[in-house]
Amino acid sequence: MTTTAVRPRSQALAERLPGVWGIGLGRGALELRQFFRQRDHVVFTFAFPVVFLFLFASIFRDDVRGAGINASQLYVPAMMAAGIMSTSFQSLGISIAIERDEKVLRRLRGTPMPPAAYFLGKIWLVLVTGLLETAILLLVGTAFYDIDLPSDAGRWLDFAWIFVLGLTACALLGIAVSSVPKTGKSATSVVVLPFLVLQFISGVYIAIDTIPDWMLNIGALFPLKWMCQGLRGVFLPASAQVLEQAGSWEFGRIALVLGAWCVGGLLLCLLTFRWKNRRDG
Repeated sequence: MTTTAVRPRSQALAERLPGVWGIGLGRGALELRQFFRQRDHVVFTFAFPVVFLFLFASIFRDDVRGAGINASQLYVPAMMAAGIMSTSFQSLGISIAIERDEKVLRRLRGTPMPPAAYFLGKIWLVLVTGLLETAILLLVGTAFYDIDLPSDAGRWLDFAWIFVLGLTACALLGIAVSSVPKTGKSATSVVVLPFLVLQFISGVYIAIDTIPDWMLNIGALFPLKWMCQGLRGVFLPASAQVLEQAGSWEFGRIALVLGAWCVGGLLLCLLTFRWKNRRDG
């Protein structure tokens, strides 16, 4: 009788325990609390692309011949794409490397928490911060740089899938690249350098029609170039397509490349992610 009495109790307890999604949501709430408690980090994260947008848009204000826009309008969607990659790729690449070096990951791995819940928490973090970053830049763009919000649902749908696929691809790449730095102290240098180079060859800081084709071809291998192009297609008039390398927005190719990077990024994470530093075995 004791065995039969205990079994229903243990089954009831198991049913009350939260699943992976519930634990992941709780982990995400914890990640967000930790993020917003670091006020200097919060200000820098959200202000950095806005400051760069202001600088570049103030320096380059002339009309772009044949495109029906001025140069400052080009920077709004480009900075939005860079902001998405900053809050996902750069943020995760650095923070996870530091957590690994400080043995936070090792301790978490020793708890009953499912490993997937840790990554779900990170995804919630980059989703919320990415949305906030994009909203701030869009507000600045519409208020000061004559960016028009899309008037049809199709454009907003394009924005939604570009945002989701781009954020997912960059977040997965950030998780994968976090295994590259040997220590937490070197993580910033290792992660920021390739991100900075990509911004120059992907049309963030330099107009796409002035970048050499060979640089654009290298940039086209990575998500940032396609995120910039897709967001230009959402927020700029059709006349601006003439500035693109192919002379069109290429939404189909953008979806294909970003989707491929989501799959490739997941494979890279599975192959490279480590819970411990190399020196810990």
